Amino acid sequence: MNRPVGDLPVRELLPRLGRTLEHHATVILTGAPGSGKTTLVPPALADQPWLGGDRIILLEPRRLAARAAAAFMARQRGEEVGQSVGYRVRFDHRVSPATRIEVMTEGVLIRLLQRDPSLDGVGLVIFDEFHQRSLETDLALALCLDARAGLREDLRLLFMSATLAVDPLADFLDAPCLHAGGRVFPVTVRHLPPPANEDTSRPDHIGRHCARTIGLALREEEGDILAFLPGRREIGLCASMLGERPGVRILPLHGSLDLSEQDRIIRPDPDGARRVILSTSISETSLTIEGIGVVVDSGWQRVHRFDPGRGL
Repeated sequence: MNRPVGDLPVRELLPRLGRTLEHHATVILTGAPGSGKTTLVPPALADQPWLGGDRIILLEPRRLAARAAAAFMARQRGEEVGQSVGYRVRFDHRVSPATRIEVMTEGVLIRLLQRDPSLDGVGLVIFDEFHQRSLETDLALALCLDARAGLREDLRLLFMSATLAVDPLADFLDAPCLHAGGRVFPVTVRHLPPPANEDTSRPDHIGRHCARTIGLALREEEGDILAFLPGRREIGLCASMLGERPGVRILPLHGSLDLSEQDRIIRPDPDGARRVILSTSISETSLTIEGIGVVVDSGWQRVHRFDPGRGL
């Protein structure tokens, strides 16, 4: 279910946020998931007098989320992406001289800072989903703080998160913290273990069990389905087991897909078909996919580890 933009909880806090950033170079904003932080805050701050016509950079941890956030804000302004709202991600960008809000990943910001340590023309950098700490996030923060200390004392920083441990960060940055209230919606959680006689050591176990669970959800629940699996192998197996179903589209979503294909999958089906999106963790954060009524989580994620003994 989609709520009107004006009904999102963070809107009530926007005037206070603007005043706080006028008097503080660093501010922390917390709020429940879906409160509107990502897509309402940058446009509300773009015309603040203290910004002086400079640009806003909004950082997102994933390329898919960066493009989706830019597209949503542009639609709300009745524009095409690349006009007053644009994005820069690896291998793709849509910006123009008129762009005031640029959504990008941390890696792109680091490269910008390497070319221009002062971030000339940028008045505010927003670290969205800051609780998802990474090496790139911390390096981008360190470079921004260094730029402000030596070159740009007027550069403002805003940190936003739904689950951030606020006190340590507020103490470290000497920053005030604002909180946007949220709303509670009923969620039913069901745990579906595999059948007792199933061999869970089989390499295809995760894909098989997810396909079984998705089939149950298709029969018993309404709305589109978003399923999280560890990787492309499990996604492919699950898709093949689900097969062709009338009125249902099985849509794999992972980082190897073409960027335009990723964007197409997260939008509602133009023919009104029911979607089953089989995704890696690429869509796990910073992204709201319209129409999702059921989430199936395999509980597994494929992650990289470093073995110091082997150097791999």
